[in-house]
Amino acid sequence: MTAKIYVIHENEEWTEPLRKELEALGHPFETWHLDQGMIDLTKEPPQGIFYNRMSASSHTREHRYAPEFTGAVLDWLEAHGRIVLNTSRALKLEVSKVAQYTALESFEIETPKTMAAVGKKHIIDAAEAFGDAPFITKHNRAGKGLGVQLFENTDALKKYVEGLDFEEPIDGITLLQQYIQSPDSTITRCEFIGGRFFYAVEVDTSEGFELCPADACQIGDAFCPTTAEPKEKFKIIENFNDPIIHKYEAFLLANDIHFAGIEFIRDASGNLFTYDVNTNTNYNPDAERKAGKFGMKEIAKVLGELYVEHYS
Repeated sequence: MTAKIYVIHENEEWTEPLRKELEALGHPFETWHLDQGMIDLTKEPPQGIFYNRMSASSHTREHRYAPEFTGAVLDWLEAHGRIVLNTSRALKLEVSKVAQYTALESFEIETPKTMAAVGKKHIIDAAEAFGDAPFITKHNRAGKGLGVQLFENTDALKKYVEGLDFEEPIDGITLLQQYIQSPDSTITRCEFIGGRFFYAVEVDTSEGFELCPADACQIGDAFCPTTAEPKEKFKIIENFNDPIIHKYEAFLLANDIHFAGIEFIRDASGNLFTYDVNTNTNYNPDAERKAGKFGMKEIAKVLGELYVEHYS
């Protein structure tokens, strides 16, 4: 059987841009949609380069057990020594913000104060630790800003938790997190390809927290409420250079993450807080066209180079 490049995923729409780039390179490839399926543990996996693009938000597309099945497949591949990009360790961090934050802090990368709770009573107890300071809730297994809401105090949270609008996280774990306010309502997302910094994109958050840069999540240009001029939601920053990049690269290397977007926010004093690692990274086509930098093309190039190195 001919060795191939295999793309593991659960979202055809998000995979299509990479498919086009791989077709342009001409290397044999195949996509594995792992919402359902089977593996025979008595047999060896095929030869090839395996790129894991499983998403923490798969359950929002009715692919509830895709991450668990992907974990089983990655264990099988790794046990047989296959080349896996974004390994089972990367998947663990993709589906748990608790795992992300503890791993980031071990590299002296500051994250917002966070508490994890299971059960409504314990969510409220956790809120009391923040006192009158504003805080946000979010889901431990999230993506797409799932469960992100801002609360000014414990009383406001109680009404939400005890009301009909409460969103139960898919893994049962609700996070309460220090609210970091950006002076200009932006966050920065740093993209890494092959473990190396590729570019940083500024994201306007004034319209909310669903920040997926893929086409499917586009809502058009956002308008800044303080001006009459349209504000781009995604803008690649020219010549971005910050010491945090070196820490991020070391963190990715240690955790077997080869492709990722890492998001941070600065407060009014310029302090930097890292709050999300997305190992199923997507790219905004409008921002990339303006900057002349193309993430999926670069990913395909890295996969192609590995394929040529090992199988040509």
